[in-house]
Amino acid sequence: MHIVSYGGEDIRKKAFQAARVVPHLEDITWHLLADPNVKESIFCLQGRKTLHAVLTGASFVHIHGVWEPLLRKAASIARGKQIPYCVQPHGMLDVWSLKQKAFKKRLALRFGYRKMLSKAKFILALNTDEARLLEPLNLASPHLIIPNGVFLEEFERLPASGFFKERLPYIGDKRIILFLSRLHTKKGLDILAKAYAYIASSYPDVDLVVAGPDGGARDGFVDAIAQLDLNDRVHLVGALYGEDKLRALVDATCFCLPSRQEGFSVAILEALACGLPVVISDACHFPEVRVARAGAVVSLVPEDVASGLSAILDDTTMASAMGENGRRLIREQYTWPQIASSTIKGYTGILSTPMPVTSQRVSAHGKL
Repeated sequence: MHIVSYGGEDIRKKAFQAARVVPHLEDITWHLLADPNVKESIFCLQGRKTLHAVLTGASFVHIHGVWEPLLRKAASIARGKQIPYCVQPHGMLDVWSLKQKAFKKRLALRFGYRKMLSKAKFILALNTDEARLLEPLNLASPHLIIPNGVFLEEFERLPASGFFKERLPYIGDKRIILFLSRLHTKKGLDILAKAYAYIASSYPDVDLVVAGPDGGARDGFVDAIAQLDLNDRVHLVGALYGEDKLRALVDATCFCLPSRQEGFSVAILEALACGLPVVISDACHFPEVRVARAGAVVSLVPEDVASGLSAILDDTTMASAMGENGRRLIREQYTWPQIASSTIKGYTGILSTPMPVTSQRVSAHGKL
């Protein structure tokens, strides 16, 4: 399998870290192009050259994302070479996402991206909500619903606790609410700040740790925490990858992600696989958490998020049961071998000519 994507030195470092803990990553040929300048962003000169070379002899192209010229070019080259392809939008076509820079996206759909989507053999949605939210676009392509997953091998031997004592020694034995994701507006950091403010005084033994790279919302979150007088209770630790990420998940008391929009969060899956009870928003489109009793699915109202957190913090027996339920949910439904099998069945089931499992596939990605 080949992957084509842009990414600078930072992405190379992350890939090196991931290779040490993510199984089978060494079996992938990754064509990692330098971060694009303005000319490359518009014309995809380097991307086009690489795609033409990689797609020679390919039998299927799996496009991840929507709004990047590299992806539109991958679809165009695939059509020219008569190679079938699918598009996996990762939530980029739902109502909330389409409202962001709405005029630019309407123009983009008119001038090339609708064709990219409608000419796909299928659109791969991550959940039933995402599939439903595609309907207003009236795309010609059918859709499949296949979620994200995890490798169980990553979670068989979890690291020992003690990460936060090591990283934040001044917090002592406090319990931790962990947010682990990009610091972006859609992740609901402002909601989380207000929710934690509601409960902070009731739980002096519980601090909030926010982990993740800045996606534009860090400064606003820091300001909000200062205004709420919670600077000594909220800790930003930056991005965590590989072993550090697992250590943080193991060390936390619960995981919270009050997103305004998600395709299908791998961070939630990883938290569940580590046995963490989770508090997530209904906009995460993961109702199975509630059905499996692995956590709380709440509205985007800070009081509701606070209530979900309080319930877990108040009842350690229930929290432990939620953690076990989450582990079971992941084992039974959300492992990459299961997801891969479903995806291959999608390739072969929708295509008019069955494609052997051993044939070459190419994955084109937007920004990682």
